[in-house]
Amino acid sequence: MLERLSREETEARIAASHPDIRTMVDYWRGKAGTRRMPRRTDIDPADLKPFLSRITLVDVVPDARRFVYRLVGTEEVASRGSDPTGRSVAEAYFASTPEESLAYYEYVVQHCTPCCFRGDYHAPDGALEKQDVIFLPLSEDGETVSIILVFYYDYRFHPRVEESSVLLRYHSRKEDEA
Repeated sequence: MLERLSREETEARIAASHPDIRTMVDYWRGKAGTRRMPRRTDIDPADLKPFLSRITLVDVVPDARRFVYRLVGTEEVASRGSDPTGRSVAEAYFASTPEESLAYYEYVVQHCTPCCFRGDYHAPDGALEKQDVIFLPLSEDGETVSIILVFYYDYRFHPRVEESSVLLRYHSRKEDEA
Protein backbone atom coordinates (compact mmCIF):
# COMPACT_ATOMS: atom_id res chain seq x y z
CA MET A 1 0.00 0.00 0.00
CA LEU A 2 1.22 3.48 -0.79
CA GLU A 3 1.70 6.01 1.98
CA ARG A 4 -0.95 8.70 2.21
CA LEU A 5 0.33 11.79 0.41
CA SER A 6 -0.52 15.26 1.60
CA ARG A 7 -2.59 17.40 -0.74
CA GLU A 8 0.50 19.57 -1.21
CA GLU A 9 2.66 16.59 -2.23
CA THR A 10 0.04 15.40 -4.70
CA GLU A 11 -0.26 18.91 -6.15
CA ALA A 12 3.54 19.20 -6.40
CA ARG A 13 3.73 15.92 -8.34
CA ILE A 14 0.97 17.05 -10.69
CA ALA A 15 2.60 20.47 -11.18
CA ALA A 16 5.93 18.81 -12.07
CA SER A 17 4.26 16.44 -14.56
CA HIS A 18 4.06 16.79 -18.31
CA PRO A 19 1.56 19.48 -19.47
CA ASP A 20 -0.75 16.76 -20.85
CA ILE A 21 -1.13 15.36 -17.32
CA ARG A 22 -1.93 18.80 -15.94
CA THR A 23 -4.49 19.34 -18.71
CA MET A 24 -6.20 16.05 -17.87
CA VAL A 25 -6.30 16.90 -14.15
CA ASP A 26 -7.77 20.34 -14.91
CA TYR A 27 -10.43 18.68 -17.09
CA TRP A 28 -11.27 16.17 -14.32
CA ARG A 29 -11.52 18.96 -11.74
CA GLY A 30 -13.75 21.00 -14.02
CA LYS A 31 -16.07 18.02 -14.47
CA ALA A 32 -16.13 17.34 -10.71
CA GLY A 33 -17.18 20.91 -9.94
CA THR A 34 -18.09 21.04 -6.25
CA ARG A 35 -18.24 17.22 -5.96
CA ARG A 36 -15.35 15.07 -4.73
CA MET A 37 -15.12 13.41 -8.14
CA PRO A 38 -17.06 13.39 -11.40
CA ARG A 39 -19.27 10.61 -12.75
CA ARG A 40 -18.22 8.53 -15.75
CA THR A 41 -21.02 10.20 -17.73
CA ASP A 42 -19.48 13.62 -17.04
CA ILE A 43 -16.43 12.64 -19.08
CA ASP A 44 -17.02 13.31 -22.79
CA PRO A 45 -14.61 11.51 -25.13
CA ALA A 46 -15.10 14.29 -27.70
CA ASP A 47 -13.46 16.69 -25.22
CA LEU A 48 -10.45 14.42 -24.91
CA LYS A 49 -9.82 13.46 -28.52
CA PRO A 50 -6.05 14.23 -28.50
CA PHE A 51 -5.64 12.08 -25.37
CA LEU A 52 -7.88 9.08 -26.07
CA SER A 53 -5.06 6.76 -27.13
CA ARG A 54 -3.46 7.16 -23.68
CA ILE A 55 -6.60 6.77 -21.55
CA THR A 56 -7.50 3.62 -19.69
CA LEU A 57 -10.71 3.07 -17.73
CA VAL A 58 -10.61 0.52 -14.93
CA ASP A 59 -13.78 -0.71 -13.23
CA VAL A 60 -13.76 -1.23 -9.47
CA VAL A 61 -15.64 -4.51 -9.00
CA PRO A 62 -17.00 -6.22 -5.86
CA ASP A 63 -15.28 -9.56 -6.36
CA ALA A 64 -11.81 -11.11 -6.17
CA ARG A 65 -10.73 -9.44 -9.41
CA ARG A 66 -11.09 -6.01 -7.67
CA PHE A 67 -9.96 -3.93 -10.68
CA VAL A 68 -10.86 -4.80 -14.28
CA TYR A 69 -9.74 -3.06 -17.48
CA ARG A 70 -12.88 -1.68 -19.16
CA LEU A 71 -11.26 0.32 -21.96
CA VAL A 72 -7.61 0.65 -22.97
CA GLY A 73 -6.34 3.27 -25.41
CA THR A 74 -4.50 2.27 -28.56
CA GLU A 75 -1.15 3.73 -27.50
CA GLU A 76 -1.36 1.85 -24.23
CA VAL A 77 -2.15 -1.36 -26.12
CA ALA A 78 0.85 -0.75 -28.41
CA SER A 79 3.08 -0.10 -25.41
CA ARG A 80 1.95 -3.32 -23.74
CA GLY A 81 1.92 -5.42 -26.89
CA SER A 82 -1.58 -6.73 -26.10
CA ASP A 83 -5.02 -5.52 -25.11
CA PRO A 84 -5.92 -6.25 -21.46
CA THR A 85 -9.58 -5.20 -21.82
CA GLY A 86 -11.79 -7.44 -19.68
CA ARG A 87 -8.89 -8.78 -17.63
CA SER A 88 -8.07 -7.93 -14.02
CA VAL A 89 -5.22 -5.57 -13.21
CA ALA A 90 -3.66 -8.31 -11.06
CA GLU A 91 -3.58 -10.57 -14.11
CA ALA A 92 -2.64 -8.02 -16.81
CA TYR A 93 -0.61 -5.43 -14.86
CA PHE A 94 2.05 -3.30 -16.53
CA ALA A 95 4.61 -2.71 -13.81
CA SER A 96 7.40 -4.66 -12.13
CA THR A 97 4.90 -6.63 -10.03
CA PRO A 98 1.13 -6.89 -9.68
CA GLU A 99 1.42 -5.48 -6.15
CA GLU A 100 3.17 -2.36 -7.42
CA SER A 101 0.43 -1.74 -9.96
CA LEU A 102 -2.45 -2.55 -7.60
CA ALA A 103 -1.14 -0.17 -4.93
CA TYR A 104 -2.05 2.87 -7.05
CA TYR A 105 -5.59 1.65 -7.70
CA GLU A 106 -6.11 0.79 -4.04
CA TYR A 107 -4.84 4.24 -3.04
CA VAL A 108 -7.38 5.98 -5.27
CA VAL A 109 -10.24 3.83 -3.95
CA GLN A 110 -9.23 4.23 -0.31
CA HIS A 111 -8.69 8.01 -0.42
CA CYS A 112 -11.11 9.02 -3.24
CA THR A 113 -8.46 11.38 -4.59
CA PRO A 114 -6.10 11.45 -7.58
CA CYS A 115 -2.76 9.71 -7.33
CA CYS A 116 0.20 10.79 -9.46
CA PHE A 117 3.17 8.59 -10.31
CA ARG A 118 6.26 10.14 -11.81
CA GLY A 119 9.43 8.36 -12.70
CA ASP A 120 11.11 5.21 -13.90
CA TYR A 121 9.81 1.68 -13.51
CA HIS A 122 10.46 -1.71 -15.04
CA ALA A 123 7.79 -3.12 -17.34
CA PRO A 124 6.98 -6.83 -17.06
CA ASP A 125 9.45 -7.54 -19.90
CA GLY A 126 12.22 -5.78 -17.93
CA ALA A 127 12.39 -2.65 -20.10
CA LEU A 128 13.03 0.57 -18.23
CA GLU A 129 10.09 2.94 -18.74
CA LYS A 130 9.71 6.58 -17.74
CA GLN A 131 6.23 7.98 -17.34
CA ASP A 132 4.02 10.48 -15.62
CA VAL A 133 0.74 8.74 -14.74
CA ILE A 134 -2.39 10.16 -13.16
CA PHE A 135 -5.04 7.93 -11.59
CA LEU A 136 -8.35 9.82 -11.37
CA PRO A 137 -11.39 8.53 -9.45
CA LEU A 138 -14.88 8.56 -10.95
CA SER A 139 -18.01 7.90 -8.89
CA GLU A 140 -21.65 7.30 -9.64
CA ASP A 141 -22.80 8.14 -6.09
CA GLY A 142 -20.27 10.86 -5.25
CA GLU A 143 -18.75 8.85 -2.40
CA THR A 144 -17.54 5.50 -3.72
CA VAL A 145 -15.00 5.12 -6.51
CA SER A 146 -16.58 3.01 -9.26
CA ILE A 147 -14.12 3.64 -12.12
CA ILE A 148 -10.54 4.87 -12.26
CA LEU A 149 -9.48 6.91 -15.27
CA VAL A 150 -5.76 6.39 -15.89
CA PHE A 151 -3.85 8.73 -18.18
CA TYR A 152 -0.13 8.84 -18.87
CA TYR A 153 2.64 10.57 -20.70
CA ASP A 154 5.42 8.24 -21.83
CA TYR A 155 8.90 9.76 -22.09
CA ARG A 156 10.38 6.56 -23.58
CA PHE A 157 7.65 4.98 -25.68
CA HIS A 158 8.58 1.34 -26.35
CA PRO A 159 5.93 -0.16 -28.61
CA ARG A 160 5.69 -3.90 -28.30
CA VAL A 161 3.83 -4.36 -31.58
CA GLU A 162 5.37 -4.35 -35.05
CA GLU A 163 2.68 -2.54 -36.98
CA SER A 164 0.09 -0.21 -35.58
CA SER A 165 -1.62 3.00 -36.64
CA VAL A 166 -0.80 4.32 -33.16
CA LEU A 167 2.89 4.22 -34.07
CA LEU A 168 2.29 6.61 -36.96
CA ARG A 169 0.36 8.98 -34.68
CA TYR A 170 3.03 8.70 -31.98
CA HIS A 171 5.87 9.61 -34.32
CA SER A 172 3.79 12.45 -35.79
CA ARG A 173 3.10 13.79 -32.28
CA LYS A 174 6.79 13.63 -31.35
CA GLU A 175 7.72 15.54 -34.52
CA ASP A 176 5.14 18.22 -33.63
CA GLU A 177 6.62 18.56 -30.13
CA ALA A 178 10.17 18.98 -31.46
